[in-house]
Amino acid sequence: MVVDDGAMIRTLAVVLALVVAAPPGVARAAPPGPTLDWGACAGGTAAVQCATLRLPVDWSDSDGPGFDLAVARRPARVPAQRVGTLVFGPGGPGDSGVDRLVRGSARFSDEILDSFDVVSFDPRTVAGSAAPVCAREPVPVILRDQGDFDATVAANRALWQQCRESSPVFDHASTRNTARDLDALRRALGESRLTFHGSSYGTLLGQQYAEMFPGRVRAAVLEGVFDHSLNLTDFVRTQATAVQDSFDEFVAWCERGSACPADVRATWTEVLARADDGEYAPFTAFDVAALPIATLQGPNWPGLAAAIEGLAAGRTDTMRGLPPVPTGAFCADFPVPVRDYREYTKLLRVAAKAGPDIRYGAGLLAVSLCLGWPQPVDNPPHRPRVHTRVPVLLLNARHDPRTGYEWATHVAGQLGRNGRLVTYEGWGHGVYRDTACTTAAVDRYLIDLVVPARGASCPAEPVS
Repeated sequence: MVVDDGAMIRTLAVVLALVVAAPPGVARAAPPGPTLDWGACAGGTAAVQCATLRLPVDWSDSDGPGFDLAVARRPARVPAQRVGTLVFGPGGPGDSGVDRLVRGSARFSDEILDSFDVVSFDPRTVAGSAAPVCAREPVPVILRDQGDFDATVAANRALWQQCRESSPVFDHASTRNTARDLDALRRALGESRLTFHGSSYGTLLGQQYAEMFPGRVRAAVLEGVFDHSLNLTDFVRTQATAVQDSFDEFVAWCERGSACPADVRATWTEVLARADDGEYAPFTAFDVAALPIATLQGPNWPGLAAAIEGLAAGRTDTMRGLPPVPTGAFCADFPVPVRDYREYTKLLRVAAKAGPDIRYGAGLLAVSLCLGWPQPVDNPPHRPRVHTRVPVLLLNARHDPRTGYEWATHVAGQLGRNGRLVTYEGWGHGVYRDTACTTAAVDRYLIDLVVPARGASCPAEPVS
């Protein structure tokens, strides 16, 4: 081998020049990340701090326009036993994580509040994070003919145009983009790995974060598990099945001698028929049929019994509505490829067969909200592909009217060894604090990384 001494000398000179020109570490240093400047929250207490995090509107153009993500923090109450930061992913879609922290800390146990800085945020298009200012033209949720179908598509598209004009992130609000926001928040918090607790629709955020950034997950709890792998027909069917199951449990409670109308199922059928005739205006037949969704998530069995009794007597003061859904986020996650009223009626039949006592479920509300959305969607449904160091913890009630148990078992099966499902054998939506058993399962996992055994469950506690 012949060595060119001149070439070697020239190479060493270049290397030395680079070393001299750049101090140690500079060449390898990442650009500075976003920061959080904590201060007082509007209308809050000293226990909670607020900040905004400047992030790209479009993550594919990270140097382009930005928006401010609203963030709130409750510092750990016992600094000496602080484990780190726990980020709570709000549900809905449409819940404000900032508002939840400002209003109180009841969501988490004392042990969690002592051990973690609890942080949450408003996902893009929600509340303090570039929420759009737009109003939907009144259209029926349940469509009766092609004219209703066409009017709904026109109203939706007019709404979305208004929303785009008032919010830069409206067309970039998918959960996949929110997962990128979450990783930027993790960096701004100074955490090398994320500790996360997501509720309801927030569990989709947890799944997608774990899929996109598996090496950055310390622990992730999915409470009230959302299944993003379903096609539209199965989505509608499983939503109706979940509410029907919870309604059956309510009827069984009534039949055990609780304070309910006589033959509550027959009374409910009569109420629905009267709603079809417009007897409870301005509440629609869908509003009345959705009453179990609004009341059984507690579950508030006495509340549903009183509402049915009131409606049977012609009163509407016990009616409860469903919260609004931010379409920018939801419609970007779920395709609604329904071309006309004929295709729509197939979904009506699917829901009615799966939920004869509740008719529709929340799935048909989602359909009406997203009719006309551009296809394909930004974040299409798919099987989660998660490979984290510590298995993701799933927690679900066996009888959950919003995120049915079928969803939880389906997602747990898809995650395989990377997921672990704890079943609460009772009722309701969001059951972490419902019993000492469910609380302990989550707390030991988040604090000590203790993963429950396969098939773990917590016994049901009586509902008053």
